[in-house]
Amino acid sequence: MAGGGEHGTKAVVAAMIANGSVAVAKFVGFLFTGASSLLAESVHSVADTGNQALLLLGGKRAQKDATAQHPFGYGRERYFWSFVVAIVLFTLGAVFASYEGIHKIQHPEPISDARWAYGVLSFGILVEGWSFRTAIVESNKVRGRASWTQFIRNARSPELPVVLLEDAGAMAGMVIAIAAVATADVTGEPVWDGIGTLSIGILLGIIAIILIIEMKSLLIGESATKKDVEAITGAIQVDPAVRRLISMRTQHQGPEELLVGAKVELDHHLSFPEVCEVVNRIERNVRANVPMARIMYIEPDVTEERRAGPTISEHEPGHDVPDEIRARIDADAVAAPSARASPSSGTPGPDPAASAVRHCSCAGVLDGRGNTRQGRSGFRVH
Repeated sequence: MAGGGEHGTKAVVAAMIANGSVAVAKFVGFLFTGASSLLAESVHSVADTGNQALLLLGGKRAQKDATAQHPFGYGRERYFWSFVVAIVLFTLGAVFASYEGIHKIQHPEPISDARWAYGVLSFGILVEGWSFRTAIVESNKVRGRASWTQFIRNARSPELPVVLLEDAGAMAGMVIAIAAVATADVTGEPVWDGIGTLSIGILLGIIAIILIIEMKSLLIGESATKKDVEAITGAIQVDPAVRRLISMRTQHQGPEELLVGAKVELDHHLSFPEVCEVVNRIERNVRANVPMARIMYIEPDVTEERRAGPTISEHEPGHDVPDEIRARIDADAVAAPSARASPSSGTPGPDPAASAVRHCSCAGVLDGRGNTRQGRSGFRVH
């Protein structure tokens, strides 16, 4: 449910073609009939066509490579432009239709030729029905067993929910327009045309508010879906060196890019190089199960119960450092100048294991046997 990029693009293109053709037909119908409901619907279709163009723009810009200023890439461009789409739908669609409806109720005008309205709106329903069907088919490919409400609320790809709601609103709006024009034509009361236009404006306003709420949530940053969280958790805990997954947080940087941060308790007898290898192995395993987990930060740690136990040696400012650790630190300090000697001096280079330790980003403390024990406030070696 998190993905759906290519399916969303297909639905967006279909919706743009449908809305563009229907917008032209509705505007022609308005010129022949003067029906305000047709004018409101033509503006609605124009806004929808522009919205689809904005969705395609967001998808294109989201593919840009990461930069120093945006190290996590541009995946959220898709969320931003989807939020803009919701704003455009509210302003150009809902506000205009509501204003036009109120104006026509206060100053009703007769409909010139209702046959044009019936023909144009019937054509619009057929074309929008094709677009709506395309959106449903593409959504079903990624929806799984979720209900439509759950899919719209939980989808991390914004295009499909936007197109689904816009197409549903377009279909409902044209049904309202036909009903309003027919009622005005049969009763001879053009005020019904204004009532239908106002109803379309209210409908679009409701849809726009739903989209604004959902797109705002995605733009701020939503966690991974429950299914992906369970897959990531299992991929971490299955490693034999992992004793416990202490905590984990996830956030979508884009529909197909997930950031994962986790604290794990590892086997306490691992050396620093072994800890680094375990971390790398966890990352590979997680990505094999959830490929969108591209950004990962795994922090070795221990639980509070373990930290309070007598087997963990903590070093804090003002506390005594055990003699064996002080001796090891002094020995490293004495060996440092010779390790930095040039190759021509004949002095042996640094030990590969020690080099691996110094490049490990994990935190830990040394025990009496030279092994590392994980601790949040232990010595850090970089």
